[in-house]
Amino acid sequence: MQIELVSDKQGLDRFIRFPWAVYEGNPNWVPPLISEMKFILGDKNPFFHHAEAAYFLAKDGDTVVGRIAAIIDRNHINTHNEQAGFFGFFECLPDPATACGLLDAAAAWLKERDIEIMRGPINPSTNDECGFLLEGFDSPPMIMMAYTPPYYLDYLERCGLTKSRDLYAYLSVIKEVSSGGRLEKLASGVQTRVPGITVRPADMKNFHRELEVVKEIYNSAWSHNWGFVPMTDEEIESMAKRLKPLIVPELLIMAEVNGAPAAFFMAVPDYNQVFKRLNGRLGPIGLLKFLWYSRKISDIRVLTMGVKEEYRKKGIEGLLYLESFKAAMKIGYERAEMSWILEDNVLMQRGCELMGGRLYKKYRIYEKSLR
Repeated sequence: MQIELVSDKQGLDRFIRFPWAVYEGNPNWVPPLISEMKFILGDKNPFFHHAEAAYFLAKDGDTVVGRIAAIIDRNHINTHNEQAGFFGFFECLPDPATACGLLDAAAAWLKERDIEIMRGPINPSTNDECGFLLEGFDSPPMIMMAYTPPYYLDYLERCGLTKSRDLYAYLSVIKEVSSGGRLEKLASGVQTRVPGITVRPADMKNFHRELEVVKEIYNSAWSHNWGFVPMTDEEIESMAKRLKPLIVPELLIMAEVNGAPAAFFMAVPDYNQVFKRLNGRLGPIGLLKFLWYSRKISDIRVLTMGVKEEYRKKGIEGLLYLESFKAAMKIGYERAEMSWILEDNVLMQRGCELMGGRLYKKYRIYEKSLR
């Protein structure tokens, strides 16, 4: 086995297509869109205006048997004041030696650049897919969540990495939550506690403006969370362009107090149910499949929400859930995943449980000192 640094377009193409070899025949894996992976890993991604990465392939002769990315995000270093780098996009066939070789290559690249701790998998930041699947291997992941084989957990420990954080995913049956009066109870009294509050679906004609509000509240609300990295204006612009076709306005809820932004709630349909049928390609036939199967999506994923500091702990969260779940049930969605939640974020976990959520998947992030 040899570890090679990807240095050309052909190598990057092999890097992107390798997971098909790992998950062949696995009914729960969802193939990523190849075009999306080319964007995420390429220099057009605005993430790389403040970050750099190196991609490595493990090869047995000319056969690719594994891959890994080593990533340095200067925004993370500056935000958290720690010399931390990341590994991501890790995949390998069943062989612990391959796994250790890949992790060693990523660690060496990071250490050469004065990085003191390696953490991952982060693909490529905490605003994207994170973690190896720890529990819940019996069902596919929802959109922007990972699915990985159980043996990765064993290999990471054999290679000397230890647990950094676990991430939780909760699942709710929307009809059960909506019909039980639970949301109404949580939302009751908000109007008294927050006079002048109104909620509305996103205005898609002014989508960019809505995303600016989301960015402002998100960067403020989550700034003290473990692993948080603020999104730049360029990243928001890019996200808006990529997300807009997927957004259902009724699931992007904006809360205002006397006309001023106060909070937001963002959920999206689980397009993984569609991507699963495309096998990575979105050509003319793939586009027809996308349009057809998008109408049959049964689940949503609650991506994030944020409340300005002065309005927290006043019940606004319950009001946002009430409006979004009512809209979701009316459209016909059946279940909602709330993810990801940090293992030590007890307040958010209790909130998910109040929404009828049961903990059904866990993910693990590992780390290793490079000093």
